Amino acid sequence: LCKMADRGQITGAILDGPLAFDNAISHEAADTKGIVSQVAGDPDILLVPDLESGNMLAKQLTYLAAASSAGVVMGARAPIVLTSRAEDAHGRLASAAVANLLAHKRRAGMAA
Repeated sequence: LCKMADRGQITGAILDGPLAFDNAISHEAADTKGIVSQVAGDPDILLVPDLESGNMLAKQLTYLAAASSAGVVMGARAPIVLTSRAEDAHGRLASAAVANLLAHKRRAGMAA
């Protein structure tokens, strides 16, 4: 994705990576390691390479940072809600809401 952004194939965002978790969320960690990045310490999105990595990241954010989350699998004909068995009702509702928005956007795009 970063190479695509470098070539101008992705616009309207600042992409950087791969970054280790500490460097992605902490300016200080990135500075200590000499990493120069506009993204380090202030990301809007953390993208992971696979389901296992995503699960670990979600658990870190949920249990260590009291973050809320919503899980949706992309790339299928319809959005697939994917939550942890330990997810509370708020997380399940958030996931269903995101899936609904994605499905609505897809239907609107097909009608155009």
